[in-house]
Amino acid sequence: MRIALHQMTSNIDPMHNASDMADAIASAAENGAVMYFAPEMSLLVDRDRARARKHMADESHNMALQSLIAAAARHRIWVHIGSMPILDESAEKLANRSIIISPDGVIAARYDKMHLFDVDLASGETWRESSAYVGGQQPVVVQTPLGLMGLAICYDMRFPDLFSAYAKSGVDIITLPSAFTVPTGEAHWHVLLRARAIESAAFVIAAAQCGVHEDGRQTYGHSLVVDPWGTILLDMGSAPGLAYVDLDLEALNRVRRQIPVHANRRIIPSPFIAG
Repeated sequence: MRIALHQMTSNIDPMHNASDMADAIASAAENGAVMYFAPEMSLLVDRDRARARKHMADESHNMALQSLIAAAARHRIWVHIGSMPILDESAEKLANRSIIISPDGVIAARYDKMHLFDVDLASGETWRESSAYVGGQQPVVVQTPLGLMGLAICYDMRFPDLFSAYAKSGVDIITLPSAFTVPTGEAHWHVLLRARAIESAAFVIAAAQCGVHEDGRQTYGHSLVVDPWGTILLDMGSAPGLAYVDLDLEALNRVRRQIPVHANRRIIPSPFIAG
């Protein structure tokens, strides 16, 4: 089952990014991919929140999103947009939202990033995602041609309870579109994604932002596809582009027969405090 990953260096113009994505969606369909995957904040990377705010809208009024819905329907392909900033119902804060579009041009699933990136790095970088965004309230799974897919975004990958919930739901695929910083990417990206695949006995698909962006930030890249054994099937390095992987979905059964983590899973009570 062929998939396409789009590693991007998104800029501050959503319609420019959407045009780039629509071209990649067309190429993915022409090359036999059943699903296209984009990174976190695929439609807008802009740390100037006042400037970015003029592009914010709800789903129905977001022209860049509507153009991707049209592209999915035109080329008859599943599209995972990665994520984008969406005005939530209160319009006071934003949601960092993944949207999955079916080949009929219908939104099949939405997931709002649950864990917000509020950190102070030794490199001097400080991020406060919660100052502009509200966290999602629950995990989301969706049935796709690749199997049952669990949705997560970037910083979510550090919180194993989320992936335990997905494993208990029997997911076959976990998606983690990301815009990782360079220092955290170099330290943790590969090891965490491989761990999420191994512990869940599932494929992990993580399209990523890369390079130096128009707003001045730098992202790590290295979009990955990892199989249920923890083997890296694709690493896109540090340059933007479109890449393909043919997933062997039978690998799920082979791995789960050897190490039946789902059958062996126990309900974990609160720890006993000795002494």
